[in-house]
Amino acid sequence: MSGIVQNNILRSSGTIAVSAAGLNWSDTIITGSTATVEAGNGYWINTTSNTCTITLPSSAEKGDQIVLIDYARTWGTNSIFIDSNGLNYQGNDDTYTVEYNTDGQSVNIIYSDATKGWIPLEDDVTADAPVAPPTQKGIFGYGFTGSNVSMTNLVNSSGVIAADVTGVGTARRGLAATSYGGDKAIFGYGYTGSYVSLTNLVSNSGVVASDTTGVGTARRYLDAASYGGDKGIFGYGSTGSNFSLTNLVSNSGVVSADVTGVGTARRYLAASSYGGDKAIFGYGYNGSSMVSLTNLVSNTGVVSSDTTGVGTARSNLAASNYGGDKAIFAYGSTTGDGSGAVSLKNLVSNTGVVASNVTGVGTARYALAATSYGGDKSIFGYGDNASDSKVSMSNLVSSSGVVASDVTGVGTARSYLGAAGYSTSA
Repeated sequence: MSGIVQNNILRSSGTIAVSAAGLNWSDTIITGSTATVEAGNGYWINTTSNTCTITLPSSAEKGDQIVLIDYARTWGTNSIFIDSNGLNYQGNDDTYTVEYNTDGQSVNIIYSDATKGWIPLEDDVTADAPVAPPTQKGIFGYGFTGSNVSMTNLVNSSGVIAADVTGVGTARRGLAATSYGGDKAIFGYGYTGSYVSLTNLVSNSGVVASDTTGVGTARRYLDAASYGGDKGIFGYGSTGSNFSLTNLVSNSGVVSADVTGVGTARRYLAASSYGGDKAIFGYGYNGSSMVSLTNLVSNTGVVSSDTTGVGTARSNLAASNYGGDKAIFAYGSTTGDGSGAVSLKNLVSNTGVVASNVTGVGTARYALAATSYGGDKSIFGYGDNASDSKVSMSNLVSSSGVVASDVTGVGTARSYLGAAGYSTSA
């Protein structure tokens, strides 16, 4: 027999076979593209960066046991493959492909005999039970009043916007913002008179940090959203030419290098988290026309190809999450000069499906921003109205996606600003 005999379940020989509780668990997290395992052991397999081929022992005895666990919940993106190393696996020889490709899966295999070989005792999926607490507050920041500004306005957990706070960092417009780290935010990119890629981190108490030299292509009119529960993604934008590239943000606020984009290059789009750990980019201007297409983002930050949109094609809209796991796109303009400003909305389900238009409430406007607040609600604020006048009004969104009438704004009226949620404390 190979493996350790202790704390075990019955075996036909009268000895005891290893149970999952009695296994020797590896001290090393396996991250490589290959790994060789031994009976009597449990292994943590982290496929965040690549697939992994697991080679089983070349000989085994009845009752030998091996357990493999999806350490980072990434097998759905990068699978594991089992090489049975000359022995059968569920009655098939080792020329067959054995793949496990579900996030959160664990595989508990027992060796039976030469005929059936290794047989899964369990290959269950474990639910992603821990759920990060939602952000309770929001922050609107930067923008354009006729000149670029760096001021911010905090939003409390009841959706009340505070007076202007003198900004920190370079004044700019056409930037984007997202939550990261579960309770913090980041503003990034924009236009100062030239395109920039700098960022400003926001603490969990709403304090904006000084400029951090950016990574990636300097651009404006992009957007951003959180994904994966504690990370963020900046995507798309323009320097005159539209882009579809993205930049991921780690849970410590570090922006990564450019990732070649998927989907239609465009600017003036919007983005939001949805489904608890995923994101969606939607709508925008492709250089010749307004579009209503969307691109979903997985919980590992992978952007999918275009999905034909639902609802009115438009640009310069805003988006935010609501209800804990859903999203809302709202407002925007169907024309390039703002005369086509609208107040309609499109709700997004917790599976990323965009619903048809719902006639909006409140003043039609564009170049506004939106953020979550209060754990499960949203607020749209600021922007330009159909007469190209800047406004500071806001509209609250309930936990069921209902948009409320205008609330007279607080703070400097402006457009082309950014907004994001922060703080898990009310």
